[in-house]
Amino acid sequence: MEVDVALEILKFPVDPSRPLYEQFVERIRAAIARGDLEPGARLPSVRELAAAIRVNPTTIQRTYQELERERLIVSFRGQGTFVTRDAGAVEASRRALAREAVVRLRETAQSLGLTVQQLIDLAHAETEEDE
Repeated sequence: MEVDVALEILKFPVDPSRPLYEQFVERIRAAIARGDLEPGARLPSVRELAAAIRVNPTTIQRTYQELERERLIVSFRGQGTFVTRDAGAVEASRRALAREAVVRLRETAQSLGLTVQQLIDLAHAETEEDE
């Protein structure tokens, strides 16, 4: 399954209050965790991706550096940049994303004066009404 990394990055609106590279890292990390970007998949070069989404190549270079630091992508001189085949790194990233989602869920529940369980119960009730 070939995934267009540029489309993956541009799926959501850009938050002008945060650095672009951080937002791009999050989007690519999520695509890897979901399996949309499969292990061993070749990523566009820095210049190709920068041109496709109309950003400075330095932004993409920084994005790739961060993803490499997290062991989610690997670069081979003269060959390109690829999604890691290290299942442990992908699973660790998936767990980290899940923990972040739980923190956001807890914060949302608290901001509404609810417990997490009450929020989940409301979501279940909404789902049952839709069916």
